[in-house]
Amino acid sequence: MKKIFGALLNYFIKGLLIVVPLGAAFLLIFWAVKGVDNALNLSGILLTTKSGKPLYIPGLGIVNVLVLILIAGILVTNVVTEPIKRWFNRWLNRLPVFKFLYSSIKDLTEAFVGDEKKFNEPVIVEVNEFGLKKIGFLVQRDLAVLNLPGEVAVYFPYSYSFAGQVVIISATKVKPIDKSAADMMKFVISGGVSGI
Repeated sequence: MKKIFGALLNYFIKGLLIVVPLGAAFLLIFWAVKGVDNALNLSGILLTTKSGKPLYIPGLGIVNVLVLILIAGILVTNVVTEPIKRWFNRWLNRLPVFKFLYSSIKDLTEAFVGDEKKFNEPVIVEVNEFGLKKIGFLVQRDLAVLNLPGEVAVYFPYSYSFAGQVVIISATKVKPIDKSAADMMKFVISGGVSGI
């Protein structure tokens, strides 16, 4: 009886290790998609049923976002010229809080998906005299503009979060890692438990 109970417990734990991460990932994706869909679904405003109640069409909010992004991409690629970009930047400069938010989010987005991806150079950094090392991503190779020649900027993401910190450190303390940036980001964000 003890052997059967032990085997069942073992199967249960192995099943738990599969089901919990899968369920949590699906739940998080469902929550994010549903939140975006509810926030941007215009069907309730534009359409009503015969009885006058708002008509909700599931998924229309996501379609709205995809169409908006596609139209913005087409316009920026084919219509927006340098004078329009300069005018837009001058207009943004008049709205300091919006400019700060817009430029920060734009830079972060470009760091992951832009032409000049920033988090593509994983490094390991010795951070103290005891040999403590941290995994990060080299984001600036030359800080002479800040009067810091020979120093580099390294971004350290936090585990189980999308936040992180940037530190400035001597280039001699930074060593490249011969692994893909995606694998190293996954390793750090998972708290080191993800295999590399």
